[in-house]
Amino acid sequence: MGGTYVIGDIHGYYTQLLTLLRDAQLIDDDDAWAGGDATLCFIGDYFDRGPDGVSVVELIMRLQAEAQAAGGAVHALLGNHEVFLLAAYRLREQRDNFYWDWLTYGGQQRDMERLTETHVQWLQQLPVMLHINNRLLIHADALFYVEYGSTVNQVNENISKILHGNDLRAWARLSDAFTERFTFHKRSIIGVNTRGIERARSLLLTFSGKQIIHGHTPIAVMTGKSPQSVTEALVYAKGLCVDVDGGLYQGGGGFVYELPR
Repeated sequence: MGGTYVIGDIHGYYTQLLTLLRDAQLIDDDDAWAGGDATLCFIGDYFDRGPDGVSVVELIMRLQAEAQAAGGAVHALLGNHEVFLLAAYRLREQRDNFYWDWLTYGGQQRDMERLTETHVQWLQQLPVMLHINNRLLIHADALFYVEYGSTVNQVNENISKILHGNDLRAWARLSDAFTERFTFHKRSIIGVNTRGIERARSLLLTFSGKQIIHGHTPIAVMTGKSPQSVTEALVYAKGLCVDVDGGLYQGGGGFVYELPR
């Protein structure tokens, strides 16, 4: 099959995810890996707002093993909602605000009840940045990554240390940083002109790559279109950025994006 595919924010919509992967012929009717030597990348935000984040994670974990056995690969990035969930799960006794913040951002109590140490350990080892096909894959359309290192490996290692530790200030700082968005867009959320293209170039210069692939901000929010009308990725900032958040939690149908070769 070949090819490299990216899927945006799932937010617990497990049934819709299965449909998207079947339609892309990446899984079969039994939900087993059918992509052969293809590469599939999940961009983060597996939990919150939707009904079944744990099943989403369990599917990704299984597909990683099945794809590897078939000569393919499945990658998964850390999103801000994974940080919120981990903070609520691991640190509630030290600071109850993490739990209430998680609920505010759409946390589902059923996910918390079903979460196991196996899930937590998998989430803690997720990278926040990834290079594939000379593209830089990140969850958020944001610059905060540079605060954690000047290389992809440094950023991944430094954030991994936070996820494995109990430094409440570090957790709070990371959670706050991960709410940044619209950084590469031509206009900010309050309608003020920004230097989005220059910021995208700066991030690519720091971490290398010809294009940023991200989720985090639904395309419908970026464009003002209805979520139901979004059927493909948004390429913007003079082609330097690609948004793959199809807005599943907003009622959008979602999509699987194939990276051009």
